[in-house]
Amino acid sequence: MAAVAGRYARAFAEVASGHNMDPEKTIQELDQVNALFTENHELHSLFLNPAVPHEQKLGLLDALVKKMGGSKMLRNFLAVLVDHRRIGQISEIAREFREQLDDRMGIADAQVSSARELSAAEKKTLEAQLAQTTGKRIRAHYANDPSLLGGAVVRIGSTVYDGSVRGQLHKLKAEIAGA
Repeated sequence: MAAVAGRYARAFAEVASGHNMDPEKTIQELDQVNALFTENHELHSLFLNPAVPHEQKLGLLDALVKKMGGSKMLRNFLAVLVDHRRIGQISEIAREFREQLDDRMGIADAQVSSARELSAAEKKTLEAQLAQTTGKRIRAHYANDPSLLGGAVVRIGSTVYDGSVRGQLHKLKAEIAGA
């Protein structure tokens, strides 16, 4: 099922890129629709119910998109999902879509865990170093983890950069054990 969600997400990313849609706004709109379907089980069930006429689903979709101020492209994309009975995969598609647009725009998500709250200047310096290392713009998400003792651990995709005191102690322990 993930492959199907990926195909729809790639197709919408191509449309969004080809029509110079604002990527952040488009992601926000799709996330808003996803949240609506996730939080409202009756709405979700209505769109998945084959007994509900297709025209009624599209009418409701039009009303929802209009109420939230969504774009015509978003409405058309959601209509395609309804037509192909894929609206139930909106969560996967929204996640894949974000990844597709980030990749096209050269943005990398970084999960930063530090022993203490970093100052704005420290965050800016760290993000600049990560951008230089990866060659991408960095969208950082910060969390505190006192067990690190000091320093930080950064995860970008499957790559982990461990600059923590705990990591250095584990490395030193392994070197001593191996000697």
